[in-house]
Amino acid sequence: MKRIQDTELSGKRVFFRVDFNVPLDEFQNITDDIRIRSVLPTLIYALDHHAKLIIASHLGRPKGKAKAEFSLSHVVKRLGRLLQKDVRMATDCVGDDVKKLISEMKDGDVILLENVRFHSEEEKNEDAFAKELASLCDVYVNDAFAVSHRANASVSAITKYAPVSAAGFLLQKELDYFKKAMTEPQRPLVAIVGGAKVSGKLGALENMMQHVDKFIIGGAMANTFLKSMGYALGKSKVEDDLVEVAGNIIKKAAEKGTKFYLPVDAVVATAIDAKAEIKKVPIQEIPSEWMVTDIGPATSLLYSEALYDAKTIVWNGPMGVFEIDAFSRGTMAMVESVAGSYALSIVGGGDTDVALHKAGETDRITYISTGGGAFLELLEGKTLPGVAALEAADGK
Repeated sequence: MKRIQDTELSGKRVFFRVDFNVPLDEFQNITDDIRIRSVLPTLIYALDHHAKLIIASHLGRPKGKAKAEFSLSHVVKRLGRLLQKDVRMATDCVGDDVKKLISEMKDGDVILLENVRFHSEEEKNEDAFAKELASLCDVYVNDAFAVSHRANASVSAITKYAPVSAAGFLLQKELDYFKKAMTEPQRPLVAIVGGAKVSGKLGALENMMQHVDKFIIGGAMANTFLKSMGYALGKSKVEDDLVEVAGNIIKKAAEKGTKFYLPVDAVVATAIDAKAEIKKVPIQEIPSEWMVTDIGPATSLLYSEALYDAKTIVWNGPMGVFEIDAFSRGTMAMVESVAGSYALSIVGGGDTDVALHKAGETDRITYISTGGGAFLELLEGKTLPGVAALEAADGK
């Protein structure tokens, strides 16, 4: 896979696929610009090497239609401020007007294209659309790890038509950290897996079984594992069709000598509601009309002790419904434990990222991945379509 630092950029039109899918409030103000800041090293490197920057991204899910609320015009000012450059906004990402705008560019100029998902061909990975995008540039750079698990035209098919294709610094960094965690980790390697569903993380759990020394399970997905062990979970969320599968995962872990930690107590409530009645109970005593909303304090202590000797930690998914304060303590305690460890810590997944920011502990985590779905697919042992496309294009 060719890297941007191995590519001639001077005087070239360089097409950057980035992920500027930033959260916006009701007034269309950006509430978190970390995704823009994450690609600044790549963009600044290109500017320092006298390139012409053509930047493409998506925002939201416009489903192939141009919608004002998903316009990247909400991003252009913030990008200009962070780059300390005047960034011009194109009215589209393809077409004669865009070509004319690009033909007038001088070295060091920056143009932000309009949302690529305003065209349905983007998510269909259509060759004709990808060819049109590629015609805008001399060099294509993928620095959008968070969408590299999607076979989209600006991520995958474009590499067939761009004269040169390379990986940006963010994509390189994401893949390097993943390699440190899963391919050549310092041990013990501990995987913390939380969130709502076992089904969404089944592939990751089965693949990680070959690598990790300890599993720590939290969130609603833990309920399915607990039910497989015979516990009554009341009105808690359980994936009944996966109870047997969950039980088999526990057996496999025992056979391999992989330690598998599940909650020993829980915060339960009458409803997923900030006003609901709550209490802490051992797992054996969950009332029939109540539901699990978070791991309990004994579980937090157990998990903290399990992390004490960790040398590498990979974390995906919260321990409970942390968006509601009364159900957030388990996730916050896990943040403290991971942040306070001496391990190389890698955190991926949108919800987990939000929890870290909420706790103000981002500086004490070794690396926070920008991609939830892409991070999870790597944990499943899959090759990301965006990465496969760059590998296939190497040597062009």
